[in-house]
Amino acid sequence: MLSFLPGWILIFITIPLFFGITIVLGGSIFLFGLVKFFIPLKPVSLAVGFINNFLFRGWALCNLLAINFTNPVKWEIESDDNFNKKSWYLLICNHVSWVDILVLAQVALHQLPTPRFFLKNELKWVPFIGMACWAMDMPFMKRFSSSYLKKHPEKKGQDIESTKASCAKFKYIPTTIINFVEGTRFSKSKHVSSGSDFDNLLPPKAGGIAFTLAAMGHLFSGVLNVTLNYPDNAVPGQDMLLGKLKRVQVKVEVHEVSDEIVGDYFNDDAFKARFQGWLNDVWVKKDKLIAKLNNQ
Repeated sequence: MLSFLPGWILIFITIPLFFGITIVLGGSIFLFGLVKFFIPLKPVSLAVGFINNFLFRGWALCNLLAINFTNPVKWEIESDDNFNKKSWYLLICNHVSWVDILVLAQVALHQLPTPRFFLKNELKWVPFIGMACWAMDMPFMKRFSSSYLKKHPEKKGQDIESTKASCAKFKYIPTTIINFVEGTRFSKSKHVSSGSDFDNLLPPKAGGIAFTLAAMGHLFSGVLNVTLNYPDNAVPGQDMLLGKLKRVQVKVEVHEVSDEIVGDYFNDDAFKARFQGWLNDVWVKKDKLIAKLNNQ
């Protein structure tokens, strides 16, 4: 453990360490992705998919060792089910920090099939990280504001089309599809500007996960409702690099994939209302859980 070192010294260790892990393993994933790109045959794609899943787990394991080596972190992970790595899951989660991706990778490391994240389109251009995510067929989502869509109505539904294309690829290899339902990381300014009714969360966006459930619901063994919390760290990403990450709380609740949450969200108004009610109820309970965790 190096957490005894001053943060200003430790940051010169953590940044090269995490970047090194990502460059080596992310670069390897990208190279195998190029093989799949230039040889677009299904057997090649499947083989590359299994190899890249293995490399992704290596990336997750190396990050876990690095976090534990440089931080006095205590992992508090609670789940109410046993999972199958040979199955499919949809994981919905609140979004606090870029560290969330590292944390969810740890949750998946020993319990779940390899995760695929719904990511902001801007991340596509981040060296090594974006390239590796592209090679693993992770969907990059373009988010447009309501005012922008009024001026450019032809852009409406592009994120759903991206979801549709990604779901088609996910059907062949067991996968945990991860969606940060708020669409962006929580911050006080975003909380105010969004007009959120929740104390600790932004309003959830239902369209993407509703479409994913409609496209792949028959494959999913469950919907994993994950709540992330860092009760001792206001800025988890910065604190992790400074060796000050103390507690990571992960609560996993499993929801059954039923007719209540599988349907035609975009053409069935009655189902849309039911689904939004279901998701809002999930978020109400999540908001109360985060408040409880922060007061422990």
